[in-house]
Amino acid sequence: MAKQHHDVTLEWPDADRETRTVAVDEDETVLEAAERADIALPFGCRTGACGTCTGRLLEADGAESAAGDDERGTIDVTDAFSYRRSPRALKDRHRADGYVLLCIASPRVGCRIAVGASVHTELVDNPWK
Repeated sequence: MAKQHHDVTLEWPDADRETRTVAVDEDETVLEAAERADIALPFGCRTGACGTCTGRLLEADGAESAAGDDERGTIDVTDAFSYRRSPRALKDRHRADGYVLLCIASPRVGCRIAVGASVHTELVDNPWK
């Protein structure tokens, strides 16, 4: 029996919205599937503790974020992803805003995710600006 998979479109806001779509098997994370497809995503710990791999859910199974592509999403991440372990690097408000840790998250549906360094910096205030 073939493994079930979900198509995940990765979108880099920093690179004029460059996109790549990868099929993520039911037993792998978005980061693992991206690596298998030779797609480079930022990551650090692979345990959900550092937040380097943070993505922002833009669309899930055809339902776009009510806030639009340039705003923080309002799609319920818990409906779109399951986690291998607790996403310690994200606060409840981050999860409510549509952020997801790609190193420990497996999609439950097809989706579109903003990825890259700029997404991670949305979570962290830079005191040097």
